[in-house]
Amino acid sequence: MQGHTKTRHTEEARFTGKPSAIARLRQLASELGAQEVNDNIPALEVFPELATNRPGVVLRGMRSREGLTQAQLAASVAVPQRHISEMENGKRPIGKAAAHKLADALGTDYRLLL
Repeated sequence: MQGHTKTRHTEEARFTGKPSAIARLRQLASELGAQEVNDNIPALEVFPELATNRPGVVLRGMRSREGLTQAQLAASVAVPQRHISEMENGKRPIGKAAAHKLADALGTDYRLLL
């Protein structure tokens, strides 16, 4: 025998549109007693190392996105694999020339790595 389950007495809604229309929807929802739900988590809360090593975290994420190992990325930009590891771990700065090479290999804008 299955147990009794509770039904939800609330629903969530999501809208897209002009900022003025969204502002009006927020006002109407507030007047009707609805609350705005924000389940966004700040990036620094999820990745605290962004505060101290943003370029390294970005490099690691881009490399992972492309499905490359450190060795594969290193080979494509002609640097030792340990340099990639040191950059990702904040032990070696990413200079402008290196950022250009890495960005070309990863298909992104070099400024994201600086």
